[in-house]
Amino acid sequence: MNTFPTNGDSDHGQRVEKVIYAALAGNALISVTKFVAAAITGSSAMLSEGIHSLVDTGNQGLLLYGLKRANQPADEKHPFGYGSELYFWAFVVAILIFAIGSGISIYEGIDKVLHPHPMSDPTINYIVLGLALVFEGIAWSVALREFQTTKGKKSYIEAVRDSKDPSVFTVLFEDTAAMLGLVVAFVGIAGSQYFGIAELDGVASIAIGIILGLTAVLLAYETKGLLIGEAAAPEIVKTIRNIVEATPVIDRLNEIRTLHFGPNDVLLAVSVDFEDNLTAGKVEDAIHDLEVAIKQRFPVVKRLFIEVQNAATIRRKLRGRANCGPGRQPEMIAWEHLRSAEMPGGGALKLMRRGKEYSIKLDRIELMNSRFPVRKKRSRPWRWSASVPSKHRIC
Repeated sequence: MNTFPTNGDSDHGQRVEKVIYAALAGNALISVTKFVAAAITGSSAMLSEGIHSLVDTGNQGLLLYGLKRANQPADEKHPFGYGSELYFWAFVVAILIFAIGSGISIYEGIDKVLHPHPMSDPTINYIVLGLALVFEGIAWSVALREFQTTKGKKSYIEAVRDSKDPSVFTVLFEDTAAMLGLVVAFVGIAGSQYFGIAELDGVASIAIGIILGLTAVLLAYETKGLLIGEAAAPEIVKTIRNIVEATPVIDRLNEIRTLHFGPNDVLLAVSVDFEDNLTAGKVEDAIHDLEVAIKQRFPVVKRLFIEVQNAATIRRKLRGRANCGPGRQPEMIAWEHLRSAEMPGGGALKLMRRGKEYSIKLDRIELMNSRFPVRKKRSRPWRWSASVPSKHRIC
């Protein structure tokens, strides 16, 4: 299954909103009935379930708010848009599940274990739990179907880890935790009634809190990576690389960098080396054609920056020994760019390091493991490897 975003996925956002609205409506109704049942029967597990549903209702509201904020157009203050707001509010959801849902459930459970009291007729609890399980099951199936449309052939764990849209898997996780919580609440209430052990109701509340806590930790871990910034999917990067390398006038692709600012907003930066003797007009045409080809293939690439590097790019590591003091070793210095392509008469490298600029004169330059004078010239960049005089080595 092709998992690349295409123009046919433009309604994905609307489907996501439907999933969230369905979960919000279900949780709002269920939370009211659970609180009523908990007030009548005095069940700690039912009270925890009511808190759980109430927190889920608020979380869905935050996700909808995040979606709305993320769709705002870019402005002068936020030139790359507001797409990352969705990641922020999804992270807030994880914190609320942990702090409120899990914390209060565990507290209520511990209190019930330490101060047990028998429940009144739990029949109403069973009715509410049964209805809640039906409603949660419907919302869960809606979220699961939407998640399956985006996961392709990946496993569920891989799909969650690779997903750039936290709204769908957040709702799916919440609904899954809700269904597990309902099962635990049913077992706790039934055990308390059958065995006459009031503490089992409190134990069920603690178990529900643990389920919510684990769900919150998992959500926080996944959304943290998105909030910090994740690259586009490897298959997308690979296809873009193929497109760039297939361009006739490009001699070499130096580097590709991608960053998700939102589920459907990717920043792409490409460093390329064009062939010699190209006019400025041909370079501009090639850049335009490349931008059109990439954006047509991947509409999620909203911004594309192409850097043209005519100087030789080196990624050699220079080693050296210097008087660094007892127990200290010279650092590995990675030189990114050679500032001069011709290197006339004892050329120099420039390195920005810790806010200071160093100009280092070279003893020799090596090409293909063969030494040659520094005065040697070449129209095309070489891959340079240089030895550095000891007095210029940096510890």
